[in-house]
Amino acid sequence: MSKSDQISTVINLRPRPDFVNTKFVDNLTDRALAYIRAGYAVHLRGPAGTGKTTMALHIASLIGRPVVLLFGDDEFGSSDLVGSQSGYSYKRIIDNYIHSVRRTEEDMQQQWIDNRLTVACEEGFTLVYDEFTRSRPEANNVLLSILEEKLMAMPAARKGSGYIRVHPKFSAIFTSNPEEYAGVHKTQDALLDRMIAIEVERLDADTEISITEARAGITLEEATRIVNVVRDFRELSRATITPTVRSCCMIGKVVAVQAAQVWAADESFRQTCRDVLLARLGHGRIDAIELSRAGTLLDDLINQYCATPIAPMGQCDHVCETIQSVN
Repeated sequence: MSKSDQISTVINLRPRPDFVNTKFVDNLTDRALAYIRAGYAVHLRGPAGTGKTTMALHIASLIGRPVVLLFGDDEFGSSDLVGSQSGYSYKRIIDNYIHSVRRTEEDMQQQWIDNRLTVACEEGFTLVYDEFTRSRPEANNVLLSILEEKLMAMPAARKGSGYIRVHPKFSAIFTSNPEEYAGVHKTQDALLDRMIAIEVERLDADTEISITEARAGITLEEATRIVNVVRDFRELSRATITPTVRSCCMIGKVVAVQAAQVWAADESFRQTCRDVLLARLGHGRIDAIELSRAGTLLDDLINQYCATPIAPMGQCDHVCETIQSVN
């Protein structure tokens, strides 16, 4: 594989047109960019559904450099990050310059292929390492010298210098779930000490509403109702998988596709809420009584926040004009 083939694994990001900027998001983005400009890696840490990966890619797009994307994997070894020998290159030369003399040379050598981390360090790209704690600590050890000494130790099998000096424009953004999350490894303290961690907590209500409105393609009032239902269900239920803004977007998109109404009397909307949210309770781990209570709670929340139909946009404009004429 040629160098150009390796670099084809790199992506060029642009800010998403539907990305939502709120005070909460802007604060997190500004902090992350400040740390990166100071030369430090950023670690976005928080539970599932808080938008860590989306935030990481958004921050990377603002840096303005090509992006190398890695996903943590328990099967990773250091070669999956750095590179390895892959296949052989074969060369055969036949020299028949003198008609009566025929000389043949054959040469076969193992071929070294740089993997994405090496390409990013050499070329000064932005590394986004999503869920890096899913990889085993020994696989991530190569990052220690990269983040601190700005040197990358290379295996002897790679011809040339035993070290690569990290490009000054190289930057790194890591994401992870808490240590308690299933399927992750405890990260070595030395690696965590080389990052600046930003705790990505639950999104505030305004941010969840804005994201739901933009991603689901629904109105502000519809998004507000859905978010209110989901947030209260999150606080009051005993869900095994905590409902997040992702649940809000699921409900909103289905509502838009079905042309349903975010209204308590719309059975399609009510059933969608039940399918999306009650599944978070962890069926099989709670009894029928607890499930029934959660269903009643959800119905009550829908009745509370979606008691009346939402007036069509044109009707709202007509009401506003009537009020203005009366005044």
